[in-house]
Amino acid sequence: MAEQTTNPSRAAEGQKCSSGGSAEIVHRMQDKMIESSLERIKHKLMIMSGKGGVGKSSVAANLAVAFAKEGKKVGLMDVDLHGPSIPRILGLSGMIDTKGKVIIPKPYSENLGVVSIASLMPEGDDSATIWRGPLKIGVIRQFISDVRWDDRDFLLVDSPPGTGDEPLTVAQTIPDACAVIVTTPQEVALADVRRSINFCKQVNMNVLGLIENMGPFPCPHCGKEIALFKKGGGKATAEAMSVPFLGTIPFDPAMVIACDDGTPIMAKEESSPISEAYNEIVKNIKERL
Repeated sequence: MAEQTTNPSRAAEGQKCSSGGSAEIVHRMQDKMIESSLERIKHKLMIMSGKGGVGKSSVAANLAVAFAKEGKKVGLMDVDLHGPSIPRILGLSGMIDTKGKVIIPKPYSENLGVVSIASLMPEGDDSATIWRGPLKIGVIRQFISDVRWDDRDFLLVDSPPGTGDEPLTVAQTIPDACAVIVTTPQEVALADVRRSINFCKQVNMNVLGLIENMGPFPCPHCGKEIALFKKGGGKATAEAMSVPFLGTIPFDPAMVIACDDGTPIMAKEESSPISEAYNEIVKNIKERL
């Protein structure tokens, strides 16, 4: 797997170019490896959004850190192949290590391991991933079959926005995964969320719940609540679409600074409205599971 690690698309290309019979055998073998790997993971959550810019990756990273701080064994798989941001949000750099033919998740902490295409490219997240569907599908399957996830309580999958190849591949490859949908209270984002929920229904994926990001926050001067977008839009959308509402994360400029610095909000010890919101969402997720 060492050669595949430096260029993950090689495996997908090899399968495409080989004879039909050989490709089918390889595919079946990989299916068994995927099944064996997933059997050791209790809960699989796909973090998705209908549109970009809603803070989906920061939510995925902070949820993973929050679960890990509770002592849960967590894997975070970044399948946003064209715009991977998880390593930067978590302050991870350098290439992922391999042992033999197996990829070792990059450790963020004792309980949290991360796999991202940015950690498999020499140029990191500055690389331009110019791949079409078959290559992306092959790499995502490798992220499960060829990675030593071992026993995990949670596998969080950070999927790119929309309902394209990546979330569809996750839904087909991890049939017992549940979706956690992230949105902002903005009407444009909420319209895309409704499409995401309908996507989940069409692929028979259970929607664990909806998270509203960038919600109302207290004014730092007078304490009065400020709503940048439509107040309560996320909760109203969840109710209208008959999906659980997991909670609201207030807007906080500290989140932007934390992501840029590679120090997630949930990695900090001090309590804040945003950390309390994440703790409540973690509680609600565990209750739903």
